[in-house]
Amino acid sequence: MSETVSDSRADAARLLEIVNSAWMPQALRAAAELGVPDLLADGPRTAADVAEATGAHAPSLHRLLRALVTIDVLTEDGEGGFALTPMGGLLRADVDGTVRSWAIYQGRDVWDEWGLMPEAVRTGRSGREIAHGAGGFAPLRDDPRRAATFNSAMAELTRLSARAVVAGHDFGRYRRVADIGGGYGELLGTILRAHPGSTGILFDLPHAVDAAAGHLDGMGVRDRCEIVSGSFFEEVPTGADLYVLKSVLHDWDDDRAAEILAVVRRAIGPGARLLLVERLMPDRMRAVPEHRLLARADMNMLVAHAAPERTEGQWRALLGSAGFDVVAVTPIPGAATAIEAVPAVGGVTGHGR
Repeated sequence: MSETVSDSRADAARLLEIVNSAWMPQALRAAAELGVPDLLADGPRTAADVAEATGAHAPSLHRLLRALVTIDVLTEDGEGGFALTPMGGLLRADVDGTVRSWAIYQGRDVWDEWGLMPEAVRTGRSGREIAHGAGGFAPLRDDPRRAATFNSAMAELTRLSARAVVAGHDFGRYRRVADIGGGYGELLGTILRAHPGSTGILFDLPHAVDAAAGHLDGMGVRDRCEIVSGSFFEEVPTGADLYVLKSVLHDWDDDRAAEILAVVRRAIGPGARLLLVERLMPDRMRAVPEHRLLARADMNMLVAHAAPERTEGQWRALLGSAGFDVVAVTPIPGAATAIEAVPAVGGVTGHGR
């Protein structure tokens, strides 16, 4: 066999593996929704045991468990028992580092949006708007189950990076920290736990902050945190020394992101600062794992919000157009990038354009 034919077959096999990979997130979603990881928390069980506990069709569940073995979520012993791997344990509901809600949200609530990527690329509209008739976070307002899963998923993802964010920035120099679009308050709670002398303001839409009090109480910081609901397109609380927006502006195109920044700019008092925690896209993409993760995030923003992940130059341009000067850009290992900015003297600067 010629080297060219061999290479072509290898490329075809690799491409087909990618094309056919949709089964994996759905298998993870099925396991998470059925509660399989929690049922295996105390040790191996047979498929028949798990089927009885979940009310699932035993032969089909057995096939699901065997499939999960192949992606290192479960192991199978010689006696028909299935056990969690360390990675599979992260699909349990109440463990440190869980991604259970994210697995369900991706596999259930936004699956149709991914299927509309061709239309999103053709039109510049989000798959969410095409599928539901409304973009952004509008679908969450009328679907409490989806809203709860989304907010829980966001807390999960923030929990994975919050310690790195807190370790990578000196939050202790701020007396009062406002987390704008902060969801359940996972990041703000982590900041306040690390800095007992600080207080906080948590600001987000009602569907997010309605459950925040209990979450912050569980983190032991509720008494130092004011919870405010509202829209950051209209106004945000005043009186903070630092305004944090983590994974907020990447949900919006440049025009809408600039509107948010303008509202924050009006609220920021003398000496206060803005801290964005966002992904930083490279100027040139390469076929490496780090860039694949960024590409996945960018495609997620495309189909969910018709919005982009941005390069450093694009962030500087956006902030400059909204009246901010960038004073520091700091990578956060394993998390994202911290972009620190201050109000520009004289307002809009246009820096970065």
